Amino acid sequence: MHRVIDQAVQVRLLATAPRSHPAPAVLHYQPADPLAVRMSFPPEISLDGTAVDWAFARELLDEGLRTPAGRGDVRVRPSGPERTVMEFHSDDGIAMLQLKTSDVRRFLARSYRAVPAGTEMAHLGMERDLAELFGAA
Repeated sequence: MHRVIDQAVQVRLLATAPRSHPAPAVLHYQPADPLAVRMSFPPEISLDGTAVDWAFARELLDEGLRTPAGRGDVRVRPSGPERTVMEFHSDDGIAMLQLKTSDVRRFLARSYRAVPAGTEMAHLGMERDLAELFGAA
């Protein structure tokens, strides 16, 4: 079975105030769910004091390193050669954060080693077939 890929990243929460705030986050990738990436934020940085997880397409994260990407709840865009900006839209408002592009590239490279681009659908079927073979389905 494939292992989960987790990478801790330091994000900078962008605010309308003159200062941004550093915060921890974790990028997650599971080969069993090969099209998606998740980003988790600890309770201490959320508005209601609970941990927050966002799921979005791995392809969106990859595209957003080069050009603005996304029209829905999650948007990604480059911010100079060394930073990437992510926007998370919800009914409560918009959270904008900045990450080191090198951290995102490293995470994506690990995910593409686990599941190469273009082979995601085969991995979906393989995981299901293995589960059926071992009686877990």
